[in-house]
Amino acid sequence: MSQSVYERPHLDDATADNIAVQRGIVAFASVAALLLVSYAWQRYGATRGVLLLLGVGLGVTLYHARFGFTSAWRQLVTVGQGRGLQAHTLMLASATVLFAPLLARGTGFNDIALAGYVAPINLGLFVGALLFGIGMQLGGACASGTLYATGSGHGPVLITLASFIGGSTIGVRTVHLWWADGPLGHQLSGPVSFANTRYGYAGGVAITLAGLLVIAVIAETVRRRRHAPPIAPVPTATGFARIIRGSWPLWVGALVLAGLNALVLYTSGRPWGVTGAFRLWGAKLTDAFGIGQPATWPAFANSAALENSIFLDNTSVTNIGIIVGALLASALAGTFTFTRNTPKNVVSAHTIGGLLMGYGAAIGFGCNIGAYFSGIASLSLHGWLWGVLALAGTFIGVRLRPLFSLANPTPTDSVC
Repeated sequence: MSQSVYERPHLDDATADNIAVQRGIVAFASVAALLLVSYAWQRYGATRGVLLLLGVGLGVTLYHARFGFTSAWRQLVTVGQGRGLQAHTLMLASATVLFAPLLARGTGFNDIALAGYVAPINLGLFVGALLFGIGMQLGGACASGTLYATGSGHGPVLITLASFIGGSTIGVRTVHLWWADGPLGHQLSGPVSFANTRYGYAGGVAITLAGLLVIAVIAETVRRRRHAPPIAPVPTATGFARIIRGSWPLWVGALVLAGLNALVLYTSGRPWGVTGAFRLWGAKLTDAFGIGQPATWPAFANSAALENSIFLDNTSVTNIGIIVGALLASALAGTFTFTRNTPKNVVSAHTIGGLLMGYGAAIGFGCNIGAYFSGIASLSLHGWLWGVLALAGTFIGVRLRPLFSLANPTPTDSVC
């Protein structure tokens, strides 16, 4: 008798086992998300519960959109492929438009005071952003990429994450040297916001959008003149299933990330950041092992952060949510797999890259999220300068990658 079209097709044992594993991870991630949100909400208030949910949303979005900062800049400087950078400009423009009325209003969820990320212009900003740009290319991921790759089971990035926390710890221990009154301070200017113009926030938004438009046009010009290989398509589902199981277009990821960042600002009072949590985690670990007495470090003077739960740190809460969200998204897509057996050259590159990113973010007012994304969206000059220096670091980083047998895109590639 022929098989009915309504009967389930036969699955080999390996496929059936993989489906069972993915379903188990989905169940685990779903329960973990619910328990974490419930715990944070009941124990530490609605703000932390909402931030955990937003973190899950960020993790899901980063995974499905494969929204890259490291790869986008590498493709730009090696073969002139500017599509990734153009997605950045869309994300930044959208976030800027969403941030401005919130910052102008000044209050958010539960009447919390709102403030953007606007930082001074000093030597630490330049050095930190440059180091971060180099570190991204060696570490294989940026700050947000490290979190979502960890959640989706990319084993080698665990090395990047560990060394990232290590570099952040060294950075927070020595960051006072880069303060205005420190030996490496060399402050050129205090915080500069484009909102402090004759036309206020409207003028600041206009300046930012004009700058982003110029960058998008330059990226398109470079792409066409260098005949850049197209970005490799990512296998995806079709129809409604694409939302859960497939990849999302870059422009969708850009818009969703901008919206979620605005919600983080509205909920917590500050925009989305990542690396402040790494500095806190590293200090707590050294304190737990009785190393270095972090309570005496200038960065923690008059601060209760070391004694408090990490659930009282908004950035830590969001980071946890991102990891759980990426875990859930990858399992729902049926693609979670823990990568092991990392080659020694990759271990070395990721270790060095993570250390550079951690230290660079500590002295440079943040990472690709806190300084670049949230800084520019906050109408801060330092966000633009951070981006320029990180791009310069990318030029150095891609030239160091071959020393570790890491490949770069080439003009003869069919895709990059």
